[in-house]
Amino acid sequence: MRDVQILLFNKKEEIVIAADNSGGIGLKEQDVVKVDYETVAYFSFRVACMECMAAGGIPFSVILQNFCGEIAWNKLVVGIKKSIKEAGLEELAITGSTESNFALNQSAVGLTVLGKKGSKHKSLDMKKSKVAVIGSPLVGNEVMEEKEKIAPLSLFYPLVRARKYNLLPVGSKGILAELSVLLGKMEEREIHCALDINKSAGPSTCFLIEYEEEEEQTLRNLAGPYFHSISFIEK
Repeated sequence: MRDVQILLFNKKEEIVIAADNSGGIGLKEQDVVKVDYETVAYFSFRVACMECMAAGGIPFSVILQNFCGEIAWNKLVVGIKKSIKEAGLEELAITGSTESNFALNQSAVGLTVLGKKGSKHKSLDMKKSKVAVIGSPLVGNEVMEEKEKIAPLSLFYPLVRARKYNLLPVGSKGILAELSVLLGKMEEREIHCALDINKSAGPSTCFLIEYEEEEEQTLRNLAGPYFHSISFIEK
């Protein structure tokens, strides 16, 4: 199943809950990846929001858990708002908490996005459906050093809003694991892709898209160099 929880809110609405966390990424001396807190929050929100929207949710609230110290709070909020703006979303309510009693040796952030379940996309013709990867799997310092390979939010959100594709963000488990979520259990030898299908995609630097065959050229035109085809090899 996807990394979200869907709860029945009332007889007509459902709430989609998606979360992300990071540790050892920030500006503390012992952090593994050194990056400003605005960037930390930008990517953390990106992950949770992509998961929420891919599951049909329309985000309405953000909950931030800050273990980086009080001084980091404002920068974290700025990063979240930057990602919200890039997503073309209305201003979201942001709340949360800061651990201020004790200082941690490394930075840590937890972020939750709440969304209301939107309309369902159309059913795909499974006999004609295909799958591709948009973006490339990147992790750690690669995220900052190879930004040109990251699937832009400006591409993800129009596709998810179109409600005629199945989208699934790829995270630390890699492309192969997410393919198994989307299509059922698969093995590496069954899949041909130019990308490393076992590599972590960190903060969802790429995503899977399932689409009907006649949509391929449109998607290739939209995604350009971010588009990576996947083919399946018969056993």
